[in-house]
Parts: sequence; C-alpha cells; structure tokens
Amino acid sequence: MIVPDDNLRAARRGGGKPARSRSGVLLLTVGVVLAAALGWVLWVDEQIRFYAHRDEARPAHAIAVFGAAEYDGRPSPVLRARLDHALELYRRGLAPLMITLGGGDPADRHSEGGVGHDYLLAHGVPEKAIIAETQSDNTEQSAERLAVIARVNGLKTIVVVSDGTHLFRVHAICEHDGLQVYTSPRPVGRSIPKEQRIKRLTHEIVSYTAWKMRLH
Repeated sequence: MIVPDDNLRAARRGGGKPARSRSGVLLLTVGVVLAAALGWVLWVDEQIRFYAHRDEARPAHAIAVFGAAEYDGRPSPVLRARLDHALELYRRGLAPLMITLGGGDPADRHSEGGVGHDYLLAHGVPEKAIIAETQSDNTEQSAERLAVIARVNGLKTIVVVSDGTHLFRVHAICEHDGLQVYTSPRPVGRSIPKEQRIKRLTHEIVSYTAWKMRLH
C-alpha cells in the first residue's frame, strides 16, 4: 500500500511524540531536582549564617569546646581562640565545668581534647573543673561522646563553643543526640578572606547534608 506524502509526514510526526514527551518529562524532573537542591543549599547557608552571628551563652551546667588542630602539644590559633572564648564564659560564672573535645592522629602523642585540658589548666581552671574527651575523630563523634559525658555527669544544659560557621551543624547533631545546647561562637579577630569564607561555608553545607542523608 502506498501512503500519500501528507499521511507519511503525519505518521512520522506522530511517531516522534513519545520520544519528545519522554524528553520533556526528563527535563522537567531535572529542573525540579536542581531547584530543590538549590533551595536546600540556600536554606542551609542561611542557617549557618544565622548561628554564626547568634550568641546564646547563658548559665548552664557545662561549657564544651569543640576541638581544632593542635601542633605538638600546643593549640593552633583556631583552637586557642575557642579556648579563650570558653575561658571568658567560665570566668563570667556561666558554668562550673569545662569539657574539651577532640582526639588526635594515632601517631601523635597529643590530642585536641588533651591540649585543651592543659591550656585551661595553665590558665587557672582547676583540674576538677575540666573533663577532657580525647578519642573522637570528627564533629559527630565529639557530639556523641559529649552526650555520654552529659548523661554520666547529670549535665542537662551545655554551652557549646566553636567557630561560627561550625555551630549550626554542632547544634543539630547535639540536639539529635539528646543534648540541650546553647551555641556561642568564638570571636573572629580579623577579616577572613572571601575564598576562605566560601570554603568554610561549602564544607559545612556538604558535611551537614551528608550527615542528614546518613540519618535516612
């Protein structure tokens, strides 16, 4: 049977519709996914910035300092700034107990929590007022061990100290572990370069997203 040219063209157009339809659905799906991803990133970024500029320090049962790098038994500038801020809160009488958090490299003789303990001790905090946690390898583990310390010692409220961009994630993980925490960002002494700020924000967005995904 010979099909007229008009009918042939119509048949061809009709046969192409399912492919175009599938392509449209795919593009729509990709668009929705990208929009959702962008919305998520913007929301997390907003939360990070909110906690970075919010100081909730108030009377509590303890002050916990999340660890940062240490150099052969000496706190890095970042860790020292966190410890100094926690010391200020302690001297204001906000809590009778200080907790330093963070492990170290297996090959190292020191840990972040141990260095923090020694630093506080050297700055007048009594031994009995310091608990050093020295085994955790990351923020999640530090929060988990902090929750154990809180349960064992009957600590109901804790002021947590870290860098501002870190505190949204710290707060979320601590609350998930059953802790009631108040965040207090350590002061930033000088302007942070834009590239470094972007790097920190990106790290926190990715880390928080990865943690949320592991929960499901």
